Amino acid sequence: MSDDAPPATDASTDDHPPLEAVRYADGSLGYPGHPYGPDGQEPVGTVDLRDRTATVVTWTTSTSTPPGVRAPNHLAIVEFDVEGEPVRALGQLTSDDVAIGDEVRPVYAEELREPGAGIREPASQSWDGYRFDPV
Repeated sequence: MSDDAPPATDASTDDHPPLEAVRYADGSLGYPGHPYGPDGQEPVGTVDLRDRTATVVTWTTSTSTPPGVRAPNHLAIVEFDVEGEPVRALGQLTSDDVAIGDEVRPVYAEELREPGAGIREPASQSWDGYRFDPV
C-alpha cells in the first residue's frame, strides 16, 4: 500500500469548514446540498458530518487522474447514519487499505488537488475538503 496523500488533520477542529449535509422537510438528507429536495421543497436545516463515522458502501482506485490530483486516487462512496436517516457521500480515501463495510471518519485536507496544475489562476482555486480515513 502506498499513499502519497498530504497529511490530513482531525476533522473535529473548529477552524475547519463543516462537512454539511442538508435536511429537507420530508426528513431526508442530501450531500452535497441542493436547493430542492426529493419532494421539491427547499432545505430546512443542515447536519455537520465531521464528527461522525460512516460505512464504506463501495470503493475504487483511479489511476488516470486529472492534472493536480494524486495518482493513484482512492475513492469511496460512504454512508453516514444520522438519527436513522442515511446520507451518502463520495470522496477520496486516505489509504487503499479499505474494504466494503469498513468504518471511516472524515479528516480535513488543506489540499485535495494541487491548485497550480490546472488552467486557471492558482489563486482562484480552492481545493480543500475532506478525505475518509479507515477507523
